[in-house]
Amino acid sequence: MHSTAGATAIGARLPLIAFNVFLNTNDKSIGRKIADAVSGSRGGYRYVKALAFEIKSRSQIQVSMNLTDYRKTPIYRVFETIKSEASRYGVEVESSEIVGLAPSEALLDSGAFYLRLKQDVRDILLEQRMKLVGLEGVTISAK
Repeated sequence: MHSTAGATAIGARLPLIAFNVFLNTNDKSIGRKIADAVSGSRGGYRYVKALAFEIKSRSQIQVSMNLTDYRKTPIYRVFETIKSEASRYGVEVESSEIVGLAPSEALLDSGAFYLRLKQDVRDILLEQRMKLVGLEGVTISAK
């Protein structure tokens, strides 16, 4: 600490993914139980912070989450747990959304999980291959 200039503090963290899952119920107690099951502070996943909200305009409950380390707790793992917990209460997941931006790695990992790909998803990306051979500025379009 400098007596006249003060101090500068710099921090860094992984990108936070704001992820919401909509349930086909308006029973908030079910939403709370599901949020508790995935939230790290209540025995769920360490890198997940979750709450349940009633979305009156949709007559639904939303499990709203912040995923603070998508590499250690991937999106697909949280989503599958929510689906499983919801089925315990006779409820289904209707949809989900990511609020803001998310690293492509997080979405590619989820796609690879659901497609059960044998190869690394990054190895089969057309744009990645084009970049490797010097064609990164070429636009791909269908007419």
